[in-house]
Amino acid sequence: MCNKCENFHTELFPNHHPRKLDKNIDKIFTGFCTEKDHVDKLDYFCITHNQLCCASCITKIKGRGNGQHTDCDICHIDDIKKSKKDKLKENIKYLEDLSNTFQQSINELKQLYEKINNNKEELKLNI
Repeated sequence: MCNKCENFHTELFPNHHPRKLDKNIDKIFTGFCTEKDHVDKLDYFCITHNQLCCASCITKIKGRGNGQHTDCDICHIDDIKKSKKDKLKENIKYLEDLSNTFQQSINELKQLYEKINNNKEELKLNI
């Protein structure tokens, strides 16, 4: 996010902590789970927590304390990819429409401001 969007995001969602991305996103997203003692690829998606997870995340391995998502609604990453892309496109379209609406409102307010200023000048002349 740009700084402006990040500020709005922080106001709307005070409990979120955005992560700054380097120009090289590969350093952050390796495709492998970052949980302690997990070395598996992120092949699954936890619908309950809206996050990627690995096989170790969704299975109870005796004595290791793994399986944070054993009771969650899990699907394979390929199954959710299309719906997430579609939702993202929907959100982008919504934001574009909202931006256009805001721009129209700004233009209308500018015209109204000019009209009020013109009326003010006319009133001064009449007085």
